[in-house]
Amino acid sequence: MLIGLVRDSVMQCFCHSCRAPVLPAAHRRSAPVKKPLGKPRTKQPKKVKFITTEIRCQEMSKGGLAYEVILAEPVGVPAPRRPDSPEKTPSVEEIQEKLKAAEERRRSLEASRMAAIAQKMARIEEASRIRMEQTNSFISTTKEALDAKMETHEEKREAYINELRARLKDHLEGVEKTRLTLEQQTAEVYKAIEEKMATAADKRDENIKKMLERLREHEEQVKKVRAGNQERFQQLEAAIQDKLQHAADRRVQLEAEQKEKLRNYERRAELVRQNKSARADSDAPPASG
Repeated sequence: MLIGLVRDSVMQCFCHSCRAPVLPAAHRRSAPVKKPLGKPRTKQPKKVKFITTEIRCQEMSKGGLAYEVILAEPVGVPAPRRPDSPEKTPSVEEIQEKLKAAEERRRSLEASRMAAIAQKMARIEEASRIRMEQTNSFISTTKEALDAKMETHEEKREAYINELRARLKDHLEGVEKTRLTLEQQTAEVYKAIEEKMATAADKRDENIKKMLERLREHEEQVKKVRAGNQERFQQLEAAIQDKLQHAADRRVQLEAEQKEKLRNYERRAELVRQNKSARADSDAPPASG
């Protein structure tokens, strides 16, 4: 503070008679001037505090000077004070104009607020519409994927059933061929037996016994083959029925899971819309009376 006073005193005039105020330096940054908003008002001049100084110069050494600054209170007659200007009383027209301007500003502010609220609600509605479109698109895409998957599953199931039927048909054809072959062989054996009975009467009984034994063994083998084939047919039919039932149960389960997922997604979308609407209602400013 003392350094500032000394600097300002040095920059004053050295005549000690004038009371001119200290001018600001060129390098100092002055505060930005604000433009008046309303009508300019007359301001009273501020009191300027003057500081009188006395500077003494003395040569201390060759080529050097020493300055002694002496600060003192101001001496002399104070500057005359201007009389205060009387305050101007506003008229009724000015008051009405100010009230009208204030009403217009209030209406403009309310209009801007309502426009901002309407714009915000439009953005919310646009976001809700986009969200609904996305939800509908997701539902349709999921439904199409599910239908395509079910169609593929049906096609695979039909192909598997047709393959099993083809295998069973081939097996039955093979069994039928074996039966025909056995019958043909049996007929040939009977024919051979008759021929042998005609040619060899002495060995008829023994050959007949042998052939009958072979026939019994053959019939037992045929019965075993038929019993095994019948059991295998029953096992294949039971396996086919089990797989068909499992496929139907799996289909019902997949449909229930997809429906549950769709319901959960719709519930979350409804909660999001309710939260947005509640947030919009809470953020909306109350209407001024």
